[in-house]
Amino acid sequence: MQFPISEASKPRFTSALPAACDVVVLGGGVIGVMTAWHLAERGMKVVLCEKGRIAGEQSSRNWGWIRQQGRDLDELPIMVESLRIWKSLAQEFGAGLGFRQEGVMYLARTDAEMQGFADWLVHARAHGLDTVMQSPGQVKATITGAEAPWIGGLLTPSDARAEPWSAVPMLAEGAVARGATLIEDCAVRRLDRAGGRITGVYTEKGRIACDQVVVAGGAWSSLFLRAEGVVIPQLAVLASVAATESLPEVYAGNAADDRFAFRRRLDGGYTIAPGASHDFFIGPDAFRHMLSYIPVLKKDFRSTVFRPAAPKHYPDAWGTPRKWQADLVSPFEQIRVLNPSPNMKALSDVQDSFANALPELGRPKLKAAWAGMIDTMPDVVPVIDRVAAIPGLVIATGMSGHGFGIGPGMGRVVADLVAGNTETHDLTRFRLSRFSDGSRIAPGPSL
Repeated sequence: MQFPISEASKPRFTSALPAACDVVVLGGGVIGVMTAWHLAERGMKVVLCEKGRIAGEQSSRNWGWIRQQGRDLDELPIMVESLRIWKSLAQEFGAGLGFRQEGVMYLARTDAEMQGFADWLVHARAHGLDTVMQSPGQVKATITGAEAPWIGGLLTPSDARAEPWSAVPMLAEGAVARGATLIEDCAVRRLDRAGGRITGVYTEKGRIACDQVVVAGGAWSSLFLRAEGVVIPQLAVLASVAATESLPEVYAGNAADDRFAFRRRLDGGYTIAPGASHDFFIGPDAFRHMLSYIPVLKKDFRSTVFRPAAPKHYPDAWGTPRKWQADLVSPFEQIRVLNPSPNMKALSDVQDSFANALPELGRPKLKAAWAGMIDTMPDVVPVIDRVAAIPGLVIATGMSGHGFGIGPGMGRVVADLVAGNTETHDLTRFRLSRFSDGSRIAPGPSL
C-alpha cells in the first residue's frame, strides 16, 4: 500500500499566490494548519505555504494519539485545552475525523516504571485529570486476553485518538472556510528583510509581502532558520509505524509499554509501533548539537538505531545545502514529501511483542508500513517564541512527536503570540533563548 499522502497525490489546495497578507505560515502540518485556522478566526489575512502536501509528513504518519497522559508539565495545560478543542472539532467534522475518547493506558513491566507512573499521577491530579493507577487485575480486565507480565498501568480514560491522514486535511479545509489561504507545491525559499525587519517572503511561485512569518516546518525548520542566521538545536528521528489487518477488539483505546504500542483503528485493525525505539541519521547537525543532546541520549541511547547518513536531499543529509539564494531552487523543492523507509526489523519485533502479549490474536499480519521524521529538541519540548533578532519572525517547531494531539491548542497559542494577545499559558520553558542563556537542559518525562 502506498502511503495515502505523497508527492504523487493531487494537490487539494491550489489558491493563487496573493501579493500581500498579514502573516505567512511556513509548513502545512497540524501546527501550521491550526495556527492559520486561529489567525483567520482573528480576522488576520494569513497565507499558509506548503512545499509539498498538507499533512504529507509527520502530521499524517504518527500514531494518532490525543493524550494528556505523560505530557511535559509545561505542555500539559495546553494539551488540556487542545482536548477541549478536539471535542468541538469532532462536533463540526463528524465521524470522518476518527475522534474517539477511549483512553490511553501505559503498561509497566517493572517496579521502576510503576513508580514513574505514580510520580506523574501527582501532576495529573493537580491538573484535574481523570488519571488512575491500574492493578494487574484491572489491566487484564481491560485488555482482553492479555498475557504479558504487566504488573500494572496508568490510565487516563478521557484521552483520545483520531485518524491522522484524514483528520489534518479536514482541519485544513476548516482553516480555508475561516478565511485562510493554503497553497501546496509552494516552498518558501527565504525571508525578505529591510532594516532588520521582515517585509515578505520569497516563494518558488513569487514574493508575498507580509510583516510576520511563522516557521512551522517540522523536520525542515532548522534548515530554513539556519539560512536566515537563526540556530536551533533541532534534529530529526525516524519513527516506524504499521497498520495490521482487521482483528478482534481487545481494547478500544490506546496502549503502550516499553516494547510496543497499539491503538484500535476505525477499519478494524490496529496501528502498531515500537514502544520506545527509533532510528537516527547522523549528519552535520548531529555534530553541531551533540553536547546539547547528552542528557536525553543518556536516557534513550539504547533505544536508538544509529545510521551513518540520511538519504539524499533530507534536511540533515551530508550533501544538503545550508545556504541558497531566493531566486534559485531551494532544498525544500528537492523532496516535496519526506517518505522514509520504515525499519522493518523493528516492526517485526513489534509483531512478536504483540503476539506474546496478546496470544489469542497471534502475530498480526501487516497491510501497510510507513515511517515519518519527527522533529525533536534536546529537552523534548518545542520552541514557541518570537526571534528577537528578526522582528516579525515566530518559531513553532520541535514538537518532538507530541504535535498531533496538541496541535489544535498549540495553534491557538501560536496565533495569540503572532497577534500580540496576552497569553493564557506560561511559555517560558519553550523560549528560544534557553539554548543560549546557560539554562540547564532538562528533558521532559519519558512517559
